[in-house]
Amino acid sequence: MKIVTKHIRFAVILSCFIWGCKKPYNPKIVNSPNSYLVVEGVINTGNDSTIVRLSKTVNISGNAKSAIVNNASVSVEAEGGTSYSLLPMGDGSYISTGLNLDITKNYRLHINTADNKEYASDYVPVKHTPPIDSIGFAIKNNQVQLYVNAHDITNNTRYYRWSYDETWLFHARYESSFEVDHGEGIVIPRKQSVYYCFAGDKSSTIVLGSSAKLTQDVIFQAPLTTIAPTSEKIETRYSILLKQYALTKEAYQFWENLKKNTEQLGSIFDAQPSQLTGNIHNLKDASEPVIGYISVTNIQSKRVFIDNADLPRTWSPEYPYGCGPPDTAFYSDGRYHGENTVKDFIVNAGENPVLDINKQNTIIGYTYSSVQCTDCTIRGVLKRPSFWKDR
Repeated sequence: MKIVTKHIRFAVILSCFIWGCKKPYNPKIVNSPNSYLVVEGVINTGNDSTIVRLSKTVNISGNAKSAIVNNASVSVEAEGGTSYSLLPMGDGSYISTGLNLDITKNYRLHINTADNKEYASDYVPVKHTPPIDSIGFAIKNNQVQLYVNAHDITNNTRYYRWSYDETWLFHARYESSFEVDHGEGIVIPRKQSVYYCFAGDKSSTIVLGSSAKLTQDVIFQAPLTTIAPTSEKIETRYSILLKQYALTKEAYQFWENLKKNTEQLGSIFDAQPSQLTGNIHNLKDASEPVIGYISVTNIQSKRVFIDNADLPRTWSPEYPYGCGPPDTAFYSDGRYHGENTVKDFIVNAGENPVLDINKQNTIIGYTYSSVQCTDCTIRGVLKRPSFWKDR
């Protein structure tokens, strides 16, 4: 009995120590006023555009919109000569059409900001990017696993990075055949369908691959991204545009460290944070950190489509907004009267009519559902992309 009491007393004291001695920890770095330049982009040696985006780091509690860096002067410079200016496009982006650079020379990015700071990357050689061999997918762990295959017959690439743009065709949960003429306060046939829409997204993770430890420069089924079986992306038809970049060993190490610092810090067993040493510098203050790494290469791209018919039949999307079965609304004209009326629940409440309820060639009401469940433009666009192909 004494032993049990002793253990209880110890547990109480330990609990008081753990919970009673907790204090908020606010490291000084969180409130640090420092704002460092972030440079994103690749100098494209081919006939595609070179796009560079400038921003500034912000505190966790800061306003992300304040990070954009506009009104800067940005150019690509050849070692010992020619300079190519990039035009400001707003939103921190600077662009030049195809530069078609001499691949025997070294190049750097040069930046002058509106606050009279001057930055430049190291001069780096051109790294040739081989074509993408193929993009495929497999069903793994009840998901769509997309992957890429590539190789360099000269064994000179070894280090790869990929980014991608996703586009998909989807539809609303219910097709609304009618709409409300709010001027007249009546239901009329819908003038334009809002059932099918297109949506898209860009890669938000760092995707890398290396063949440095292999005898041949071959990338085989390198994972790109996964899609859940309930995702709206694969409800009808999905497309991915993949871009491939060849990296130097130093550039690969930078991106690898960035990936570890931003994506792999879930536990004490993951890689610990490390300093990101890029190849961009403040020319007047070498101590100022600058985040980014400029590579010089041609960019290879490839697009593929995946149709819903190519996937397991048992998969089905989960519609957002909790789309339950459509409800019904009737006209209150003395002959037909329901708990829900067309005037109250469709015309005034802003619900969308789905189908008409017809009795003896007379419309006596409509089924209806929310705008979110009947109008795809809530989260997509009606305009068909120029590259889109049907099955």
